[in-house]
Amino acid sequence: MTFLRLGKEVKKMAAPMKQTVKQLPAWRLVLAKWAYNKSYFPQLGMMRDDCLYETSDVKEAIRRLPRDVYDQRTFRISRALHLSVKKDILPADEWTKWEEDERYLKPYLDEVLKEKKEKQEWAMK
Repeated sequence: MTFLRLGKEVKKMAAPMKQTVKQLPAWRLVLAKWAYNKSYFPQLGMMRDDCLYETSDVKEAIRRLPRDVYDQRTFRISRALHLSVKKDILPADEWTKWEEDERYLKPYLDEVLKEKKEKQEWAMK
């Protein structure tokens, strides 16, 4: 089975987030990894951003995703739904690892929120 990975463009955008994580105290990093590994979504091959509640802002950010990243997201979600219906999980070597989990939606969501704030500021003038 082949794995779908994020494109180089999205990985470059997620790099600052990884640098922030590296600056965490060691005990918080260990706790974060433990909590991540105990979560259900990595066992289904999903990423954190696949599980976000879809508000209007998140939906707009998803709409702005590059086609290949959107297709990968759709594949992960559909595979997770299929596994969940079967009451099954992926083999342990196919789980999403903490180190591989990228916040691929964050740059787009930040952009949407920034635009929304800017529109509100212009409306107040």
